[in-house]
Amino acid sequence: MKKKKMVYIAMGIGAIIIPLIISMVILFRYNKANKPEDKLSEYMNLLNSKEYEAMYDMIDNESKGKISKEDFILKNKNIYEGIQANDIKIEVKNVLKQGNEASIDYETSMNTSAGDLSFSNNISLDRESGKKYNIKWNSKVIFPELGDNEKVKVNETKARRGDILDRNQIPLATDGNSADVGIIPGKLGDNKEKSIQKIATILGISVEYINSKLNMSYVKNDMFIPIKVIADGDERVYKLLEIPGIMVNNKDARIYPLNVQAAHLTGYVQNINAEELEKNKGAEYTKSSVIGKTGLEKIYENKLRGIDGVEIYIQDKDGKKKTSIISKAVKNGSNVKLTIDSNMQSLLYKELENDKGASVAMNPDTGEVLALVSAPGYDPNDFVMGLSDDKWKSLNEDINKPLYNRFQSNVAPGSVFKPITAVIGVDSAKIDPNINKNISGLSWQKDSSWGNYFVTRVSAYGGDSNLLNALVYSDNIYFAKAALDIGKDIFKDKLNSFGFGEKIPFEYGLYNSQFATDGQFKTDVQLADSGYGQGEILLNPVHLASIYTLFQNEGNILTPYIEYKESEKSKVWKANVVSKEAENTVLQDLIQVVKNPSGTGHQAYIDGLTIAGKTGTAEIKLSQTDTEGTELGWFVGMTTNKAPNNLLVVTMAEDVKNRGGSHYVVPKVKKALETIK
Repeated sequence: MKKKKMVYIAMGIGAIIIPLIISMVILFRYNKANKPEDKLSEYMNLLNSKEYEAMYDMIDNESKGKISKEDFILKNKNIYEGIQANDIKIEVKNVLKQGNEASIDYETSMNTSAGDLSFSNNISLDRESGKKYNIKWNSKVIFPELGDNEKVKVNETKARRGDILDRNQIPLATDGNSADVGIIPGKLGDNKEKSIQKIATILGISVEYINSKLNMSYVKNDMFIPIKVIADGDERVYKLLEIPGIMVNNKDARIYPLNVQAAHLTGYVQNINAEELEKNKGAEYTKSSVIGKTGLEKIYENKLRGIDGVEIYIQDKDGKKKTSIISKAVKNGSNVKLTIDSNMQSLLYKELENDKGASVAMNPDTGEVLALVSAPGYDPNDFVMGLSDDKWKSLNEDINKPLYNRFQSNVAPGSVFKPITAVIGVDSAKIDPNINKNISGLSWQKDSSWGNYFVTRVSAYGGDSNLLNALVYSDNIYFAKAALDIGKDIFKDKLNSFGFGEKIPFEYGLYNSQFATDGQFKTDVQLADSGYGQGEILLNPVHLASIYTLFQNEGNILTPYIEYKESEKSKVWKANVVSKEAENTVLQDLIQVVKNPSGTGHQAYIDGLTIAGKTGTAEIKLSQTDTEGTELGWFVGMTTNKAPNNLLVVTMAEDVKNRGGSHYVVPKVKKALETIK
């Protein structure tokens, strides 16, 4: 009986102790799995994800009694996103637990619009028995110096972007003012719809676009709602100000004074996008930064860009600065001075403004590029001030391709290539300038193996079929024979030595020139056609201008450059590609192309100037019998008696068939050459 009683007692004790042990184990495991520092980490992870509502759910009831969910979300969102906080990290230094309360000392680091910020902080947590920790929240959780009735302010000092200047300090791109056109909805008056229609008509935008802006959820009657940015001084401003509800503010903007004339050269800037922001992480860009998108604005971005000055500070309840949290000094961008002459740029663009084409002006004594023109152009100011969908669509669908950069590309050169064949032939002794090739008729083929293919020329001429006459009259047959005489291997090697197939050493990226798609002359027909600039020859206009500098520099090809250098010293890209004697022989013949009244370039003759030149008409067609193809017209003109200020101009115009071929282009180059005194 006694033994049985003892068993009951043991069972009773077990019934009490075992659940207690189990409870203690469960509580131990719960406490271990619910550390206060884990709660803080979870809170910070939500902050990085901008999940402000979930953050509010983690604070204790006492804190919730002091701040509503709406105010909590608004305060955290405005502060953290206002300072552009990201990559927020914490490092726990110490955890102190007393009963149901815990205190954590930790270090916070984050990236802000003013740079990397780190500071020490402390947070308190509590919990009811058996429940998870909750954060005892107040404004000091954000910044330890921040009171509940205080604000975090961001003061930005706008940096100036460097100017792009021509050689005479004339701005091609500069920071200036624009007109920010907006609407005060509550002042549109009784004829609201009529006013909106009038605004849309003047600005060239849709009524739907304006209404979409005015119907945003945040819009209030007394707010300024920006609609479109236009140029400062635009005459439309005066018409707009006559409409009720319109307000026009000054706004900082990037300005391009030459508009379409230098669009492809300067390019333009726009607000940075998310992809660019991520790519340039750590380079001090912010969401409000602008960045070069195309042209020199993009190429010289690192030099031109300014870094805004920023101060993040705490403002007390009286509106006074209490504490500076972090600041970054403003850093203005540097100017970029170019070799470009804005007058030459404008002149050459105006000569091509009704065409599709490209022009390059260069000083052949130095390699300085004086103009880079692609026509038609576009107005880069439109991209800065806001391009409507209709305008963007029209630019992309325009058959003249105004967004296509023609001086950057490479195309068939036609007969402007013949001097290259000539100088290679003379230098390699494969062409005797004085030998008469006895060419007759308007067509020729090497032999019957060419089948129905013939090399043709425009007209026969009296006199010997020698190098001089072949250049003066631009004889395709002569240069087809010359290429065959030079041979595939020598021609290929010499063209490679001229920089074909290579990256052109120029600040502005250009397409490589080529003499064959695979770098080989595959057939005699291809080789013969290449001799007069057809076949598979594709030449970049800047490269072509550089090659022609060999006629001014004893057989050396100069490096083209666009960033101004005070010394103006030339730099050789390809040294001694041909002999001085070879280049001089061809140069004298090119002078006759212009000077001789029978020369194809005689239209460019200017009394008092010694001009070397060469015309070229490149046929773009599917076959020799194709009559629907188009033609590119070229002319290269270069003064040779005005060192060190000689001028070399390359101009190409598309679709010159039935418009005079290359003769359509010659007067355009002459206009530029006439500026040399």
